Amino acid sequence: MIRLVAFLGNFGREYEKTRHNVAWYFEDSLPFAQKLSWQSKFKGEIASFSPNDLAQWACGSKICSKKDGSPVLVPEESPAHIYFLKPQTYMNLSGESIIEVANFYKIKPDEILVIHDELELELGIVSFKWSGGLGGHNGLRSTKQVLNTPDFWRLRFGIGRPQNDKMSVADWVLSKFSDEQQEILQNVFSQTNFLLVKVLLSKNPADYLQSWGKKKLVD
Repeated sequence: MIRLVAFLGNFGREYEKTRHNVAWYFEDSLPFAQKLSWQSKFKGEIASFSPNDLAQWACGSKICSKKDGSPVLVPEESPAHIYFLKPQTYMNLSGESIIEVANFYKIKPDEILVIHDELELELGIVSFKWSGGLGGHNGLRSTKQVLNTPDFWRLRFGIGRPQNDKMSVADWVLSKFSDEQQEILQNVFSQTNFLLVKVLLSKNPADYLQSWGKKKLVD
């Protein structure tokens, strides 16, 4: 089961709602985001909660509940705590924050989910995957380096590539979403909230690889 969710991004107001920070933008969209209590620790901002809390929050926000309105069952094997982490190291050193949390709480790589932007997917596409290549992503590269393995879970939000040859990839990922693109993202986020909760309350996250391996959520 997943015990640590790392939302990759760059800290600082100038990076708010930029493409590289889509994971932080996603975290802000969670219906239970205001219930999280963040602390400055492990070179980042960290929040913890129990799977039971998550199930209750999800039920309360109508994300994930049974037909009668009761919360989904929490597996007996669930960890006592799930941790959300927003590294404050800048993107290319994200792993430094992740490994500090993993070492302190004895979290294994296969219990880690990294949420990040993905150039190779168009806006509106979400991909849940296990292990694989890094796609030139500096945050993933840093994570792989500190964990000594690429074998961790990823949730990728498509941001597409630069729309003209004059803009570099570096400038593109640090540019902000347009108003229209933000509307698309809100639609994407509202659907992906469901996936995140289901994955975190699942004994086997791999159950969602086929249905969410590469899913177009907005036409």
